[in-house]
Amino acid sequence: MQSRSPSYPLALGALLCALTVVLAQVVIPIPPVPVSLSLAGVLLCGALLGGRQGALCMAVYLLMGLCGLPVFAGFSAGPGALLGPTGGFLVGYIPCAYLCGALSGRMPDAAAMAVGTAACYACGTAWYAASAAAPLQAALSVCVLPFLPGDLGKILLAALLARRLRPALLRVAH
Repeated sequence: MQSRSPSYPLALGALLCALTVVLAQVVIPIPPVPVSLSLAGVLLCGALLGGRQGALCMAVYLLMGLCGLPVFAGFSAGPGALLGPTGGFLVGYIPCAYLCGALSGRMPDAAAMAVGTAACYACGTAWYAASAAAPLQAALSVCVLPFLPGDLGKILLAALLARRLRPALLRVAH
């Protein structure tokens, strides 16, 4: 999203990063992978900022958590959160936001968000399988299958919000 003000993308990125932090705290603590709403923030970040800026925004989010700010699900933070069994999903936020942003102009938002979510699933499932020494089928049954219905809802919600917010953000940007 182009703007006359160089600070506009930074302000929007900070706002979307803060939204992701807030949504990450809406948690259903199901071990080993908790359910949170953070993915909706990641999807919006990519769709509204574009691929490169969305990915950078999520990298900042990860750095904040790595530095100890309690931004991850359940107010968790630090290297342990990133290196634990769910760390791959957190790292997967970067390609997820990138793909959402890079593809959102080429296909419907919901389709771009589904591709981004699949990338997040791939990172998270591979990470979980490696850290838990679990076979791929077991990792998929823990890391993907239970989350498909909820994540479909997050995709549809984020796509609707992106479609509604884009025109207003373009007016503000110019």
